[in-house]
Amino acid sequence: MEEIITELEELREKIRHHNHRYYTLDDLEISDGEYDRLFRRLLELEKRYPRLITPDSPSRRVGAEPQEAFSQVTHRQPMLSLENGFDEKGIRDFDARVRRFLGDDYQCDYVVETKMDGLAVEMVYEKGTLTVASTRGDGLVGENITANIKTILTVPLTIKQSQEQRPIPDLLEVRGEVYMEMEAFRELNRDRLSKDLPSFANPRNAAAGSLRQLNPRVTAKRPLNYFCYGTGEITGRSFDTQKELMITLQQWGFRVNRPHIKGFQNIEDVIEYCHSLEENRQQFPYEIDGAVIKVNPLILQTRLGQKSRSPRWALAYKFKPTQETTKIIKIDVQVGRTGALTPVAHLEPVEVGGVIVSRATLHNQEEIEKKDIRELDTVIVQRAGDVIPEVVKAVISKRTGNEKEFVMPTLCPVCGTGVEKREGEVVLRCPNPDCPAQVKESLKYFVSKGAMNIDGLGDKIIAQLMDRDLVKDAADLYDLALEDLLQLDKIELKSANNLLRAIENSKKPTLPKFIYALGIRHVGEHIADLLSTHFGSLEKLQQADKEELSSINEIGPQIAESIISWLADESNRRLIRRLIEAGVRIESVSTVPSSPITGKVFVITGILNSMKRSKAKDLIIHRGGRLVSSIGKGTDYLVVGESPGSKVQKARDLGVPVLQEDEFIKLMEGNILAF
Repeated sequence: MEEIITELEELREKIRHHNHRYYTLDDLEISDGEYDRLFRRLLELEKRYPRLITPDSPSRRVGAEPQEAFSQVTHRQPMLSLENGFDEKGIRDFDARVRRFLGDDYQCDYVVETKMDGLAVEMVYEKGTLTVASTRGDGLVGENITANIKTILTVPLTIKQSQEQRPIPDLLEVRGEVYMEMEAFRELNRDRLSKDLPSFANPRNAAAGSLRQLNPRVTAKRPLNYFCYGTGEITGRSFDTQKELMITLQQWGFRVNRPHIKGFQNIEDVIEYCHSLEENRQQFPYEIDGAVIKVNPLILQTRLGQKSRSPRWALAYKFKPTQETTKIIKIDVQVGRTGALTPVAHLEPVEVGGVIVSRATLHNQEEIEKKDIRELDTVIVQRAGDVIPEVVKAVISKRTGNEKEFVMPTLCPVCGTGVEKREGEVVLRCPNPDCPAQVKESLKYFVSKGAMNIDGLGDKIIAQLMDRDLVKDAADLYDLALEDLLQLDKIELKSANNLLRAIENSKKPTLPKFIYALGIRHVGEHIADLLSTHFGSLEKLQQADKEELSSINEIGPQIAESIISWLADESNRRLIRRLIEAGVRIESVSTVPSSPITGKVFVITGILNSMKRSKAKDLIIHRGGRLVSSIGKGTDYLVVGESPGSKVQKARDLGVPVLQEDEFIKLMEGNILAF
């Protein structure tokens, strides 16, 4: 029992410490995932030993005490936290608790919303005018951030009444989440690093730090936005359901994430929708870290009531975390196919987003210095979708004095050649084209799915082929015989034949895939598509000069020079000849005829329902258009899906035509719209 008491005391102290850093200082020491595990362990022990629960336990509190620098605001109704669920069982247990409380004859009626990863706020409107705004604070008392909230352009300062709307109540407390979109967050961090300021760990950290500035002018410069998710006290108005409430708030002029607020009559459908949101979380322009499940009838919410720190009528289903805390064991350098030297952190293995991560990129020496990352540092590591894991920040407060600063080598760690730093670049490069690391990475690139797509030819087999001098370049792959493969470790007759068949099947690539497979610097899949549609054949591309290449949209002098230089190199020309002699037959493509959207620039915002973004990109490119990520004066169309971001307002400000998804489809089908 003494061990249990000691563990409880340590857990409570740790959680209080991290609450203070999270809510008050906006400076994380651990990831959300690690914090959740600490809190779950505390709840588990307190449930097992209820007599050991203390009145000041973090399990009995919400958030943290407000900062003294801000005046305080007492909430008329407590702003509670939500109980968390981490799997399907957690959702079903929540449903079972609701049914037990309301009676087994309760007909399931739930609303599911996206859980924004931002900062909870309350905005009080008296007779339709915003009078005070505050943070959640400790749930009972928050910080007065009225001046800062008023700098967010999408927050209404007054509510205008129209004949179609319900009358506006004399007192209306609107609660929501202030957040920052991913693109704006990345731009903010780039700007901070350029000014030698510490970067924010994540958009939530950035939004909280921005909103709790003592100078509203600083907040005004930060790209903040908000969605409302409910209300506190309302005088003179009544609503029947959560969904009705959200619709009315939108009619009153508040931002509501309505496309992703769904109603369900079956808990299994609730679970399926939660999984759908998690699978598609990377498509959102902002971070969501879960889904919120609420009992829809408001009268039942009232009947269910609340526990000490959370309502009984709602559950936050938490997605697998995309950030975790771990430790850097050592830093070494990886040499890529273009000779670029990339520092890589070897980590104590940690699960991030359902995947075990043991390595993360540090990009370059400049990035290491800006983030002040050292060997043996405790760090926050991030993985988003299929993106290579990266170290977000070092936790400086965890340093012991044993950490070691890292300096990039002056010689290639693989072949020993002196490294170079080219003008205008921050990366160091090995200039030796025969460097084994570059050759290996070039082969991996050549056989990859987006290139020649030789299934089964992975890292280990390529390494063995090189070690045995069976392969020195891509053309050698087509000379491999069965007996060559059978001498490799762990290769049996069936797998050897399958690999030979895959190599044979790769001999009919499309022109874009072949160009991409060559590994010309600056020529990715998109540029390979542009070259293919412009020239139509490899022969015409080989005959092109710099002037013609530079005339193609998106191909500037640097890319043109890279293409010309690569094609002029005799060893590269010999490689192409040997590939063709080995039986590779490249499918020529028809050049894109001129169309009304040739050369038009598109930007997409929000989530498309009828197709993936990659499909929309293909439609645009194959009709002669261009897809870019940011909107500007040169943008011709903004395509808008569900939950669009701030780009819509920017498009309107710049006079850029805005296309809904169905209008975009008609445009692609040839029904050109007039603007």
